[in-house]
Amino acid sequence: MFTDTVDYTASTQANEGNTLDLLRQQAEIVRPILALHKGREIKSTGDGFLVEFDSALKAVQCAINVQRRLYERNSEGGFAPIRIRIGIHLGDVVESETDILGDAVNIAARIEPLAEPGGICVSGAVFEQVHTKIPDKLAKLAAQTLKGVRAPLDVYRVVLPWGEDGHAGSEATPPDQNRLAVLPFVNISPDPNDEYFADGLTEELIANLSLVPGLKVIARTSVNGYKKTDKSVATIGKELGVGTVVEGSVRRAANRIRVTVQVIDVATEEHLWTSKYDDDLDDIFAVQADIATRVATSLPGSLHKAPAPVPKLEQPAESQAYLDFLQGQALAWSQDEASLRKSVEFLEKSIRADPAYARAHAVLARAYIGLGIEGYMPWVEAIKVGRASSERAIALDPDVAEAHAARGEIAFMADEPSDVLNREVRRALELNPSLAQGHSILCAMASTFGVVEAYIAQGEEAYHLDPLAPETIRRLGDAYFNCGQIDKALAHWQKNMEQAPIYAYRGLTDIAILRGELDLAETYVKELERIAPTSDYAYLCRGFLSATRGDRDGAMKAIEKINQTHKGSSRRSSSMGFIFYALGDLGRYFECMTQAAKEHTIQLGRIRLSPLFSAARKDPRFLELLSQFYLPDPATR
Repeated sequence: MFTDTVDYTASTQANEGNTLDLLRQQAEIVRPILALHKGREIKSTGDGFLVEFDSALKAVQCAINVQRRLYERNSEGGFAPIRIRIGIHLGDVVESETDILGDAVNIAARIEPLAEPGGICVSGAVFEQVHTKIPDKLAKLAAQTLKGVRAPLDVYRVVLPWGEDGHAGSEATPPDQNRLAVLPFVNISPDPNDEYFADGLTEELIANLSLVPGLKVIARTSVNGYKKTDKSVATIGKELGVGTVVEGSVRRAANRIRVTVQVIDVATEEHLWTSKYDDDLDDIFAVQADIATRVATSLPGSLHKAPAPVPKLEQPAESQAYLDFLQGQALAWSQDEASLRKSVEFLEKSIRADPAYARAHAVLARAYIGLGIEGYMPWVEAIKVGRASSERAIALDPDVAEAHAARGEIAFMADEPSDVLNREVRRALELNPSLAQGHSILCAMASTFGVVEAYIAQGEEAYHLDPLAPETIRRLGDAYFNCGQIDKALAHWQKNMEQAPIYAYRGLTDIAILRGELDLAETYVKELERIAPTSDYAYLCRGFLSATRGDRDGAMKAIEKINQTHKGSSRRSSSMGFIFYALGDLGRYFECMTQAAKEHTIQLGRIRLSPLFSAARKDPRFLELLSQFYLPDPATR
């Protein structure tokens, strides 16, 4: 693989100091990605690299990730852009001290200039090795006669999805203008502590618009990453796959609020509608409903022709109940204990102010689910109080989608009859088709019963609605891997490494172990241990890899750490069982799985489908486990 910086000579002549700084930044970005894909840096050419790989697939995947990372960096704004070309060829080389020589090196160097700025070109030899193994398309260029090469050579361009160079994304479908993202509203209040109010208004507007038939609205967990961003609307639109963006600001002073909002067409960056509101805090619900209605009717798509009325969200009796609700809601999807417990505190305060506020009960159920999943309270207790909160919400208002979704999630986690799960999740999606949580639960349900098509389809739908949320990223990556679509899983984890690093390194470790690439797996495990040294995923991956290598002592140490430090975790029993499996101890494996089933924490989709555990499925105890705890459910097929 050869890389080369675009316009290096002209840039150096214009400002040598700035150019050298950009080269330093480029090296800081590129070198870790080379190491991740086991690329051996032969030499730096000043403005680029010569790199050797032990497989063509690794070289191409590395090149795509390099260009993706540079594209993301360039899109952030505030930086001079870094653009490189990459050329890749496959062939024999001759080692010469610290260098490599031969026709293969020369051809790679000749292919690289054929790439567009920010692009990648590969030879026909590389194409034959990778075209069925990567999700990206490869477009053939006209036959090329290269200097020093006798016969014309087939060269292919990698069609990159972000389309920075005018070619890469030319085959992409235009964005759907009825796919919409509400960006975090900017807090311009005198009191910076009113930030939660701006966040709450963002979430409330998302909730309002999600109820509009025909609209697909990106979830808050994904748009929240664009808070205080310098990225352009066009860049955000491409990253989220939306055609319309809503943005605005909010100012609160005592009981007065001032809201500014605008709707922007991503394709043209044209402002479709802008407005200002200056009202009492008590009128916030009328303001939200009016904004949602006017947003829906301003869209350039089909909705404005026959706009549906926007349903109104439930209004609490007390304004303080609403303010406490907003603060609790903002923290309910956190993963750290302090935030989740603070969420419970605010929501319970909201409920004390207005016991009949159904939405507060619904979000409280979700906060308890989070505390149980993360092991911050006993799982059985989390299910009990979460179930009570969700059922109370439904009794108060049967049309709160989040309440049905929480009740469905608890039904899944507690292995309740599938008719309860189906009824609650389907009702949640009837009320709010944009509820990513609902599709995510259906994805998990399909994995439990081994329904491969629904497992992937529901995972993809949840991901499209909430593409930056670690949970939806995890579920889709697991779906691809467990269903045997390993190359898709690999591309998915590589794409989402920054957004969900713990899940990504765990997923990449699984793939490397499955393929027998244990040194590469070691690289991933070390990264996981660096970023989350005491997580159960770090212990699991270290133990599984140690067991695969025959290091029983290392595997047992990992099991001991999981048992000691993650007693309350919903993954404890399953994680220990997976390591026993890798040790070849199927007896202990099934003991752990049986215990996980009794605790209602078994990862059934993983043991039922994952290629890592195929040997266990041939054991008679596997069917005994399923027949004892889980019966096939025709309703899911």
